[in-house]
Amino acid sequence: MAFRHGTRTMRRWVGLVVGGLLALLVGPGAVAAPAAPAAAPPAAQDAREAVAAMQPGWNLGNSLDATGGDETSWGNPRITEELLDNVRAQGFNSIRVPVTWTQRLAPDHTIDAAHLDRVEEVVDWALADGFYVMLNIHHDSWEWIADMPADRAGVLARYEAIWTQLADRFRDADQRLTFESVNEPQFNGSSGDAENAELLDVLNTTFHRVVRDSGGGNATRLLVLPSLHTSADQPRLDELAATFDALDDPNLVATVHYYGYWPFSVNVAGGFRFDDTARADLTGMFDRVHDTFVARGIPVIIGEYGLLGFDRHTGTIQQGEKLKFFELFGHQARARNITTMLWDNGQHFQRTGFRWNDPELFAQIESSWTTRSGTASSDQVFSARSAPIADASLTLHPNGTTFTGLWHGDTELARGADYTVDGDRLTLTAAALTRLGGDREYGVNAVLHARFSSGVPWRIDLITHDTPVLGAASGTTSAFAVPTDFRGDRLATMEAVYDDGSNAGPHDWTPFKEFDRAFAPDYDAGATTLTPEFFAEVDDGARVTLTFHYWSGTTLTYHITRSGTSVTGAPA
Repeated sequence: MAFRHGTRTMRRWVGLVVGGLLALLVGPGAVAAPAAPAAAPPAAQDAREAVAAMQPGWNLGNSLDATGGDETSWGNPRITEELLDNVRAQGFNSIRVPVTWTQRLAPDHTIDAAHLDRVEEVVDWALADGFYVMLNIHHDSWEWIADMPADRAGVLARYEAIWTQLADRFRDADQRLTFESVNEPQFNGSSGDAENAELLDVLNTTFHRVVRDSGGGNATRLLVLPSLHTSADQPRLDELAATFDALDDPNLVATVHYYGYWPFSVNVAGGFRFDDTARADLTGMFDRVHDTFVARGIPVIIGEYGLLGFDRHTGTIQQGEKLKFFELFGHQARARNITTMLWDNGQHFQRTGFRWNDPELFAQIESSWTTRSGTASSDQVFSARSAPIADASLTLHPNGTTFTGLWHGDTELARGADYTVDGDRLTLTAAALTRLGGDREYGVNAVLHARFSSGVPWRIDLITHDTPVLGAASGTTSAFAVPTDFRGDRLATMEAVYDDGSNAGPHDWTPFKEFDRAFAPDYDAGATTLTPEFFAEVDDGARVTLTFHYWSGTTLTYHITRSGTSVTGAPA
């Protein structure tokens, strides 16, 4: 992911289940049963078959691409053979190895020999594991390549020097090694789209010439070319297609990145659900990429995908909404014959423990490689403890599968007595909710699973709640939290407006603030934190009305006032 160690860019709008469960049982330091060796790569000229064989792929992010002192400078441990063995055992057939070269270049652009040896070592380990490997120039894109409008000759000299050395070093490497010209290309101070397109075309064609002219295996090696910003917007795709037409090389691959519809991807502007707009953004991306390239016989790799809110942790987007995104993403990739590479900067697969931090998420991703899964309108059913228990309904989304039953652990619930299904409407009876709710402590009292004819079951949490209680507070712009007795409820989003109705805080084009950036719930501490980033864009002396939206449907208002660095707050 092209971010500067945890920052984001707004222009990036990011075996079946049994195999996944077996992988999760692997203990620290152990290696799961090795995946079957990748089939011998197709003839180099058959780019479509080669790219199809690369599905699915994984990114070794925030390691060799780190811009600090070495590959551990962004918090990940040193890469080991054991890590790659374990990644391979999860079912991944390709691995993208992002590398930032800037800090390893001499004044004459010679790459530090030890660093190049280290990159080759990692590439060799991956090839030995049976991976297809994609090697690139990564954060150099914003570190110096972006200066090309003002320093065309200097940038091209350095860029050509790097690829000359890489082409020479890997000239006779296995054909499963592919080269990617540059990650997320961008240009500072250009005159606009036309100049951007021309500059990227120069980079891509220079890359193509240098690698092809080096001979050996590079004469037919697969080369991967990105669009501007690796965007899937149609003008950017058209620009890249023009480069493909001019090069007329059958061993070229197009690449874009996808991190979702931006409000949903980071949970801002009220985008806390994977709604029709977010779904249309996803399917539209696949349609454009397919029609521009795949339909013409040009293979495509989505070199990075995920959600931008994952930069910190995967909890920024609610679990069920997140799973629906990945289920549809995987289906669209299969339907459109597009290879995908999961962006992982260490937040998904543990680099030493060799376990998934979110096993349920990986199970959904893994299942989507081969089949569809049924989902539902929500994975949460709320029942207020202060009110009589009533029937509760969800809308099933079979996604081409068939609903087969509802389970509580190993017990199948009784259709008719415990639940009914009318079309795609699943209704849990009050009697079942009463029985399963037990003592009705606040929070999740039971977990059900809706099973379908294929894919992973859909988890449904039965949650007992009451209206949260907010308390008065005082603090500072660097440390302020609203005392919150959540009483089993969960926070979805927060609005912030001034008394005159204008929007307060960051992203002042919307009243809905960014989850985990402007505010964050702390369920264990019983507090809702407002961040220094939020207060940095709140007017001094002004009163702000906050509206907290909870997943149960409850909304609560709260007033805060900033006076210098002091902040006071109280329920409305």
